[in-house]
Amino acid sequence: MNGIMDINIKKPLQPTHLSSEQVAVEIWSLCFQLDLLIRAEVHQLQEQLREDKSPVESESFHSRGIYYVERIKHFLEHLPDPVPQLEDYLDSQGLSTLFPRVEIYVIHGRPVDMLERPTTDDYFSHIGKLNQLLVLSQQLEDDVQHLGSHKYIAHQLSVLYKVLNYFSGYNAFDVLIRDIEANFKALKSALAVVESPEEEPLLPYHYVNWILSLTHSIIKTVSTLPEELTEELSLVMSFATNLR
Repeated sequence: MNGIMDINIKKPLQPTHLSSEQVAVEIWSLCFQLDLLIRAEVHQLQEQLREDKSPVESESFHSRGIYYVERIKHFLEHLPDPVPQLEDYLDSQGLSTLFPRVEIYVIHGRPVDMLERPTTDDYFSHIGKLNQLLVLSQQLEDDVQHLGSHKYIAHQLSVLYKVLNYFSGYNAFDVLIRDIEANFKALKSALAVVESPEEEPLLPYHYVNWILSLTHSIIKTVSTLPEELTEELSLVMSFATNLR
């Protein structure tokens, strides 16, 4: 039989029915991913310009960009008739404000950077720092309790201190920053006291307890996401709570 056969290997055997809220979540997620892809491609194009090369979009970007747009359009088909055009949907949902690079790509098919940083750029940076702070604290808490050597604890504490400083101005963390500054040198000196070269350095009990108190405080604070600490996320979080 001649003709073209459609490939539906990725489609479900039975149709899936999604609510408008579920459609909004799926499209929001895809816009995030497409925005990151565009930002990465723009960075590569800028690198080519700095090297006096003619900027050329990669084939990988082109194919993946088309894929994301087609996936977004697929989810739009779950909405009641008349199904909105993609550009109209982005505008009505506020996604064109959150993801202006995505809107431009949908309209013109080109990866373009913005003269003014979109709000989502701050979101990714801030949420990444919060996650880094949480993971570093959890790792330090686990290591100080279970490792047979505290050789690298001072270094881990130093890295944690640097990330904490990103949130300087938040009172609860400012207290912890000053606490680390007051104890760091003495803690580092305590690790240098070993009776033989073969002996692994271990922190005195009171420093172990101090670190556990410190990490517990950070983990508890980050996990509760207080308003003062998440101000930079407010626009994106507001959108997430008003999906329709």
